[in-house]
Amino acid sequence: MSNDEKTTAAAPADVQQVNNKEVEEKQTIEEVAKNNEANIDNGKTQQVESTADAAKEATPNAQPAAAAPKPPKPTVHKVDYEKNVVYLYQFSRTKNIPSPSPFCLKVETWLRMAGVKYENVDHKMKFRSNKGQLPFVEFNGAEIADSAVIIKELGGHFNTDMDAHLTSEQRNVVHATITMLENHYHWIDIWWRTKNPDAMLQGYKIDLQHMVGSKLPLGLLKLYYRFAFRRRGIKKVRATGIGVHTPEEIIKMGKDDLKVLADMLGEKTFFFGDEPTTLDVVVFSNIAQLVVVDKEVAHPLRDWLLEEGKNLVQHFEKIKEKYYPDWQEMCDTLDMNTHIPKPVIEEKEPEKNEQKEEDKKEEDKEKAEDEKEKEKEADEKKPATEADEKPKETK
Repeated sequence: MSNDEKTTAAAPADVQQVNNKEVEEKQTIEEVAKNNEANIDNGKTQQVESTADAAKEATPNAQPAAAAPKPPKPTVHKVDYEKNVVYLYQFSRTKNIPSPSPFCLKVETWLRMAGVKYENVDHKMKFRSNKGQLPFVEFNGAEIADSAVIIKELGGHFNTDMDAHLTSEQRNVVHATITMLENHYHWIDIWWRTKNPDAMLQGYKIDLQHMVGSKLPLGLLKLYYRFAFRRRGIKKVRATGIGVHTPEEIIKMGKDDLKVLADMLGEKTFFFGDEPTTLDVVVFSNIAQLVVVDKEVAHPLRDWLLEEGKNLVQHFEKIKEKYYPDWQEMCDTLDMNTHIPKPVIEEKEPEKNEQKEEDKKEEDKEKAEDEKEKEKEADEKKPATEADEKPKETK
């Protein structure tokens, strides 16, 4: 027998029970209605709600009203957000760079160049976007992920386009160069980091306990970092095709990418004149990852940059000086929001108690009088002088 057949077979008895209930409820409601009519005749009025309640009490088998639906969960982590403020989720600070991620540094640099009000959320890397990425931002109650999408969306909202003055051909150059950096050179950088996890921690002066907000022993965190980060990184690098080459070949690729940038920049302040563009933001964010690597750590691409790409280093220094005046402070303190002025706490002056001062003056006055009285008594008790002690001469 099918499910439909089972339902049909059980229907008559169920229908009879329902009909009986309907008759009982109908009779009850009719009785209540008659009572209401009688009350109205006597000059009394009752509300519709009272009739419904009476009907409920008279029919104990009536189904309870459905519970109100729960409010939907918030779609953002920052529920008390301020309108038109960008809340940035990224990696924690390190002792020599605001972010060891070029994509996170890219977004924060763009926000500073565009003059957009933003606040870093110090989440200790606990959150990821719905796409599983860092960085991401929350803006006016909505999440925006992927650095390129973030810049495009926020640029449209704030009517900010750093490339507005560029020609169509120059925009194409920007697009192609950024693609080279973020889809080719970036994976060369990831290859070096995953091949040298300890050098990565030392080179960027990363405090793992602070970065992830954990009290686990540092040795245990480093062990996990070496195992998990290295394994995932190598897998991704191989997927791009770069990981199948020899170390010498990969380093050569990285140097070739950097040389393209150095040749494009030449003697100019920025890539397309006196004002920075999106390309300047991306180049700065990637070159920063090389320049700051601790000198005690061997890094062939950093060494090449310092010797052969000095104009790129100067480009980095100019943007750092102009848009990151708090660079040293954020690295020293690991504070995520050194760009936000801290509230000044005024020290309260101790309240003056006039009564106490008057009492103290009176007390001092009494002490002074006591001292004078004692001195007077002491003078009276002194022995007579020699002249007084000599007997008078007789004539």
